[in-house]
Amino acid sequence: MNIFSISEYFNHDLFMYVILPLLIFIFRVFDQTIGILRIILATKGMGYLVLIAGFFESLIWLFAISQIINHLDNIFCYIAFAAGFSTGNFFGIYIEKKLSLGNVIIRIVFQQESSKSIALLKAYNFRLTVLDALGMDGNVKMLFSTIKRNQIDFFIKILNINNPKAFYTIEDVRMVREGYFPKSKIFSKNY
Repeated sequence: MNIFSISEYFNHDLFMYVILPLLIFIFRVFDQTIGILRIILATKGMGYLVLIAGFFESLIWLFAISQIINHLDNIFCYIAFAAGFSTGNFFGIYIEKKLSLGNVIIRIVFQQESSKSIALLKAYNFRLTVLDALGMDGNVKMLFSTIKRNQIDFFIKILNINNPKAFYTIEDVRMVREGYFPKSKIFSKNY
């Protein structure tokens, strides 16, 4: 029975070429995921969460980069570092979409009859601003609504009932003052 000492274990091929790169990969996934979320939180003005996220992001990054520096001759560590970075970007964006933080403004240009869509959106308690406008082919209605990001799919589903070809844009809003937002209980995933 061969029992490794600690130093032998860390110099063993299994550790050097499998476990260490896997640890570096995991560190990078975590630090980059936190980094993406930190940037998004910063754009939303969530300072205290940015402070905490930045601390953990840099701490984890230091663990990963220190292992690269300690094992400069191990190409698997480089590959794991890069793969963890790209995977962390993917997970950061995925998590941010699931969290649906913040507000958006939806602008809609109706090319056809809009009164049914407007009435239906109001029936679901969305606050709307409707304007008459002049489009390329004549008069159109424009609608503006500021909603929570987690309500986008529901809003669009209602819009598509009567106006599936309506032109719309959706943009992030950094701050809303004195806005009205419908109660979130009507926006279940079972619509």
